[in-house]
Amino acid sequence: MKVIAIGRNYAAHAKELNNPLPSSPVIFLKPDTAVLKDNKPFYIPDFSSDIHFELEVVLKVCKEGKHIAEKFAQNYFDEVGLGIDFTARDIQTAHKEKGLPWELAKAFDHSAAISRFIPKDQIADLNNLQFELKINNELRQNGNTKDILFSFEKIIAFVSQYITLKKGDLIFTGTPEGVGPVHQGDKLEAWLAGEQFLNFDIK
Repeated sequence: MKVIAIGRNYAAHAKELNNPLPSSPVIFLKPDTAVLKDNKPFYIPDFSSDIHFELEVVLKVCKEGKHIAEKFAQNYFDEVGLGIDFTARDIQTAHKEKGLPWELAKAFDHSAAISRFIPKDQIADLNNLQFELKINNELRQNGNTKDILFSFEKIIAFVSQYITLKKGDLIFTGTPEGVGPVHQGDKLEAWLAGEQFLNFDIK
């Protein structure tokens, strides 16, 4: 299983990080060791002093596919959940300045917290899906999939031209504006379509 993540897929988030809007999806990968499940606590690693949260809608791939046409992309995921892409922003900034890859900032152990998943047919409209994150009961991110630059179908079609998708793969579809640092003692709670999906602590 691999985690495929999409960067800069919400215009307001790209703007808040002073990044240009992409003309095609920005892709990076996380290994399976990045996954943090079952609302287990996230422990801040000692190699970073600036770990940021990024709440995202996550798709679960249901069958193998490559060179998928956009019109068939809906057939390649069957469940939806939430995830938090934890990012070592200090490391990412330093690597971006040198033109180096982001892996050390994005792919470290437990950097991909994931919720439970529900069948996509339980969601009325995937293209108008509200999700939000509270930290210590304060609203920090409030997003809607209607605002993404590249749709779920475009993401799947694009990625599959380069990387074969396999059953169980997870696709993080991008984060809205409002990202920021986490600190020891924080409690993170996230909702998808009004229902709580994440509730865990930072240690």
